Amino acid sequence: MFQGSDTLRDSMQKVLVDLIELHVQGKQAHWNLLGSNFRDLHLQLDEIVDAAREFSDEVAERMRAVYLIPDGRTSTVTSATSLAEFPEGPVETTEVVDLIVDRMYAVTTTMRAVHDDVDDEDPTTADVLHSILERLEQLAWMTGAENRHPEKESRSKTTRDRDEKAAAEGLDRVGAIAN
Repeated sequence: MFQGSDTLRDSMQKVLVDLIELHVQGKQAHWNLLGSNFRDLHLQLDEIVDAAREFSDEVAERMRAVYLIPDGRTSTVTSATSLAEFPEGPVETTEVVDLIVDRMYAVTTTMRAVHDDVDDEDPTTADVLHSILERLEQLAWMTGAENRHPEKESRSKTTRDRDEKAAAEGLDRVGAIAN
């Protein structure tokens, strides 16, 4: 019988709280969304929320399968998440796209940060992370494409300046680590 270590628990716990927080923030965005393309983004947020909820369940169940105790209590999530707090009140659709994409990439950054330790101890658990990473990055890319308008943006000095600043910092336009 394999039993995960405290290191494995700590690593998976970091992923778990970020996924739970992504789920909650996705619902906050879903409820307070305003602006153009409302309906499509409203439905897309449901897809992200459902995925985050399923992913958090998968992580917690994997933890239990290797005899580790997940902690998804509100106080634990709030104190341990790496995600920035979501703004209060109504939020414009274009801003929501950037906010949610940034948070999805924050979760994948957490997953990548713990990946090697997880893989060293338990490749099967690392495989769980792999499948979640693949889907979450796909969702982030597809959602982020909503705000990208290459021809229009290439004419905008503000956009060019923002993107150049982000690139100089090694980030993409929403603050995620650039490839």
